[in-house]
Amino acid sequence: MRRYLLFPLAAIVLTAACKDIFEVRPGAWNWLSEQRVSAGASGITVMTQNLYVGADVDAVIVALGTPDPNDDLPALLFAIQTVGQTDFPARAGAIADEIAARRPHVVGLQEASKIDIDLTGLGVPVVIHQDFVAILEAKLAERGLHYGVAATVQNIVAAPLPGISLVDHDVMLVDLDRVTVTASGGQNFTYNVGVVAPGIELKRGWVWADATIDDMGGAPYRFVSTHPEADLAGNTFGALRAAQVGEILASQPADRPVVIMGDLNDTPGSQMYQLLAGAGYTDSWRALRPAVIGFTCCEEPDLSNQLPALGQRIDYVFARGMGGGAAGLRGQIDRFGDVPADRVAGAAYPVWPSDHAGLVATLR
Repeated sequence: MRRYLLFPLAAIVLTAACKDIFEVRPGAWNWLSEQRVSAGASGITVMTQNLYVGADVDAVIVALGTPDPNDDLPALLFAIQTVGQTDFPARAGAIADEIAARRPHVVGLQEASKIDIDLTGLGVPVVIHQDFVAILEAKLAERGLHYGVAATVQNIVAAPLPGISLVDHDVMLVDLDRVTVTASGGQNFTYNVGVVAPGIELKRGWVWADATIDDMGGAPYRFVSTHPEADLAGNTFGALRAAQVGEILASQPADRPVVIMGDLNDTPGSQMYQLLAGAGYTDSWRALRPAVIGFTCCEEPDLSNQLPALGQRIDYVFARGMGGGAAGLRGQIDRFGDVPADRVAGAAYPVWPSDHAGLVATLR
């Protein structure tokens, strides 16, 4: 198991390969498009997006866990090829375009990876440094936007060999022109999978920010973004996810509206979902678009599918203290990265912005 996290790191070298030209024209597949809704002036707008590391890690873990060593290298090489093809810098541009179009006040990011590789000590001339958040921030700056990191937490850490490091983060960005952060932080859950091999620790956490929205009269809000543990290689962690989300719920203030968003890795009706509902949080998708299923996961691991392959709803925006009265939660919510027109030209073919659809919600 020690070896499986090597592949997403070495794979990044392929992103520098020459790219074929593909024309991906917005609107070319409008027959599948949902109605797109612009953010209203009288509401807080949030976005949640799993950035996706770029390959099916679970498939590699399964291969390396079998007694047959002959399937290890093929799985590793296939994953390396896939990460190159899924081309995070190109996908980051698509996500930046969506942020520019919707102008969310707050953006919650999951699988925000930082990769540092120097294999020269092993006689391999490969030196790679790639920071997903820095790449996205640069794309936003190119579009004249001023988003900055309000909070971050370091989650999964993989340093199995000298010269190889992969660190996963949850990150919260805010629009610096319209949001004033008064307090923020990030922390890991008390309950985690933990160390699974020398140099490899699987842990999760959440980030939060107390902020006022300049164009909403300066009222205080609490924003939370998180990515609880995923099922892995046949192991299900529903009870662990519920414990992790319960830890978040126990720490939220009662004197202001709270928005909890992220890739929660569980479906409506799960123990985790029931905890949120029981604590007074409204599932904004179910409240605002009850007639739409709203799947958010997952596209094919290589992001090459031409039509959406989404089959689960595991990404959410939950709100407490918004709206009120008989009308309850009001506003709009939409997906991004769920129709073919959202694809962009990648290193080898058009790719989806992520294997997850993002959510953009304007809540009142």
